Amino acid sequence: MIDAIMLAGQVTDKMYEKEPGLLDKFGEQGKKKCREDNHHHFKHLRSTYELDNSKFFTDYAVWLNGILVRHGMETRHLIENFDLISEVLQSPQYSGDKEALAYLGYLSGACEILRSKHNESKEVPTR
Repeated sequence: MIDAIMLAGQVTDKMYEKEPGLLDKFGEQGKKKCREDNHHHFKHLRSTYELDNSKFFTDYAVWLNGILVRHGMETRHLIENFDLISEVLQSPQYSGDKEALAYLGYLSGACEILRSKHNESKEVPTR
C-alpha cells in the first residue's frame, strides 16, 4: 500500500530541492502547507483508485487548478507538482505495484487535460 504521508514529504522535499528559493519566499510554514497539499493529492489518488474512476482525479485537478490560478498560481505549477509525484512513484520500490501504476495513469491523464486547458487559454482569438 502507498504511504501517502511519506510520499507527500518526499515530493515536497524534491520540490524545494528543485527551487530552493521557495523556502526563502514562503518559509517553513509554506513548506508545511505544500506537504499538506501533496497529501491531499495522494488522498484523491487513493479515492480514484478505490472508485476505479479516473475522471474523479481529472475533475479534482481541473477544479484545483481553477482555485490555484485565481490565487496567482500558474497551471504549470500544478503540472510540475504532479510530475514530481509521478517521479517518486517510478522509484524501484514501486516497480510493478498495481496501485502506483494506476496513480501514474491518473496523473498522466490529469496533466494532459491541464496542458490542453493551459494551451487553450494562451491562444489569441483570430478575427
